[in-house]
Amino acid sequence: MTISEITPDVDRARWLAGAEFADAFRITIAGAAIDARTAAERMLGHPPRWIDALVKLRNVLVRPFGLKTSGADARSSRPMIGIFPIIDQTPERLVLGFDDLHLDFRVVIDVASQSTASQVTATTLVHTHNLFGRCYLAIILPFHRLVVRTMLRQVA
Repeated sequence: MTISEITPDVDRARWLAGAEFADAFRITIAGAAIDARTAAERMLGHPPRWIDALVKLRNVLVRPFGLKTSGADARSSRPMIGIFPIIDQTPERLVLGFDDLHLDFRVVIDVASQSTASQVTATTLVHTHNLFGRCYLAIILPFHRLVVRTMLRQVA
């Protein structure tokens, strides 16, 4: 089970106009075909404890700055997977994310399935609004890459 970093292949203008950052990781899993929602639920529905701990620490640190601590803070009536509101959904693609004071982000989960395997791609898009957003992104990027790879492993 190999996770590869690939060139992002999503329509940035459609999912997050102005996104300055994008990355994508892909895993191929054997077995019956899955849809994008199932892949997203496996990835984001039950994170490992160490990721939960990082998220809790992040929430404590950003709360004084008025940042959202989950998609539920967006006061959205949208359904959610984990802490992320669903923005758009088809069997092949699920888009999650929300907008905040410092940056907006989207996670795009794409699934291409054959009868014996599925390729699952997680693409992250980020549009920063200010210096704080750019600093925040720089600080979390090393963790982000590790977290995305770990979460993709949960799809398998």
